[in-house]
Amino acid sequence: MLHTFVALVSDKPGVLTRVASLFRRLNINIVSLTVGESERAETSRMTIVCEAPEHAAHRIRASLYKLEITVDVDEVGRSEAVIRELCLIKVAAGPSKGSQSRSQIFELAQVFRARVVDLAPESIMLEMTGAASKIEGLLQVLKESGYEILEVSRTGRMAMRRGHHTSRVLKALGTPNGDGPTDSAFPDKLEASEILPNEFEDVHEEEV
Repeated sequence: MLHTFVALVSDKPGVLTRVASLFRRLNINIVSLTVGESERAETSRMTIVCEAPEHAAHRIRASLYKLEITVDVDEVGRSEAVIRELCLIKVAAGPSKGSQSRSQIFELAQVFRARVVDLAPESIMLEMTGAASKIEGLLQVLKESGYEILEVSRTGRMAMRRGHHTSRVLKALGTPNGDGPTDSAFPDKLEASEILPNEFEDVHEEEV
């Protein structure tokens, strides 16, 4: 089962290594991981997609919380969220393939709402943004149609909750009206419902 986590982490050297090491210790495979700037200074937004049993979601989230570089963590896979992925596909389309081959690739791109971003004598590069299933659908059609795929580059999934539904990640950034972080957003003590179960105490952060 795939789980999607959005984590706000400190923008410091070694953060990616520490997160990857955590998943290695938990013996959980990372399907995709994207990192970029967030709306808050010196804080990066990390979207992690991993494959794990359903009951492991709470343990993963709790373990991420234990890292001192973590500001907050939210699982968006089970909520209403927009999940997108960017993909670049380079397809062979030289003179040996015939002029009709290029026109067919253009038609496929139009059907899947992909864009032609580069046109070379020997190839065509397509850019596509959408759900992972949509991207995989285009790749499958290209292969089944006999086209040679030269290169594929995928960013991995990015996720954000829909509408006014504010995740715990966004709450950690400040008040609802955007006035900035408040003391209540970063309490010194956790509420009783937020205290981690003892079963997670065996997961410790490795020394870097």
